[in-house]
Amino acid sequence: MKTYCRNSVMLLLTAGTVVCGATAYAKPAQSAKKPPAPAAATPTEQAVLLAQFSDWGAYKATPSGKKVCFALSKPTSATSEPPGRKRDPSYAFVSTRPGERVKNEVSVIVGYPQKAGVDASATVGSAKYVMYTQNDGAWVKNAAEEAQMIEAMRKAPDLVIKSVSGQGTKTTDTYSLKGLAQALDKVAEECK
Repeated sequence: MKTYCRNSVMLLLTAGTVVCGATAYAKPAQSAKKPPAPAAATPTEQAVLLAQFSDWGAYKATPSGKKVCFALSKPTSATSEPPGRKRDPSYAFVSTRPGERVKNEVSVIVGYPQKAGVDASATVGSAKYVMYTQNDGAWVKNAAEEAQMIEAMRKAPDLVIKSVSGQGTKTTDTYSLKGLAQALDKVAEECK
């Protein structure tokens, strides 16, 4: 079973870096507290933009001396039901962490705490993938499907993420995949 550094994307957002310490290899405890988030942190605050390819950027960071590379995009459209509910920005990531032997890990930040015990979904072309959720993040539930999902994402026009907030708001975020293939190639070149 693939283990995840679940806190990497969250810490990227809250602390401006990706930190995957030894404790991040196991599932986080329910009572674990997160460090307070500094104001106005963004996923790219401590990362270096390697190149922008249409709707996707390729980034590199070295938190605590550990190399992390990722492709990142914002949704090109977002809807919610009921409409008009406020939430934080959303992002889609494809991360590579060579020191942890992680390559092309798909994850999203949906911009709100998600409903506990409810999976999100990702649709790429005609393929649908279940994503497990924790707080405001979501990851591909079946790690064996990740390589297939990446290949589909390289060829498809968009990625659609559907999720439900803790308050019951249903959201649909659509990400253009234009430029993703080039961003992933740049990430692979930088994070060997």
